[in-house]
Amino acid sequence: MSTTSQLNKCLKRLTKKRSYRLRVFKGAPQKKAVCQRAYTCTPKKPNSAIRKIAKVRLSTGFSVIMYIQGEKHNLVKYSTILVRYGKAQDLPGVKFKGIRGKYDFLAPIGRTKKRSKYGVKAKKK
Repeated sequence: MSTTSQLNKCLKRLTKKRSYRLRVFKGAPQKKAVCQRAYTCTPKKPNSAIRKIAKVRLSTGFSVIMYIQGEKHNLVKYSTILVRYGKAQDLPGVKFKGIRGKYDFLAPIGRTKKRSKYGVKAKKK
């Protein structure tokens, strides 16, 4: 038999509110951001490469680290970017990706596969 204080504790646990997953986005699917610094880093073991990442300031005021997809990029300080949620495969702490082809973040030239992911227009026949 449980006491009344034990029951009260259980009720508190049940009614505890959860914070939504992306508090930095304030419930939105993407957010506009301004690049603070674009740089490179290496992935965790056993992988080995030079991954391109950028520190960006979201329109909500939060500062996050974003992964730059695809080959080559034109990001410099104060570039405007559209950021979405998506973890980088082997970079700890990198939970966001930039959407290419929007604002100052240009789409890679000559891309034929996975075009929509990188914002490349289809070739006209």
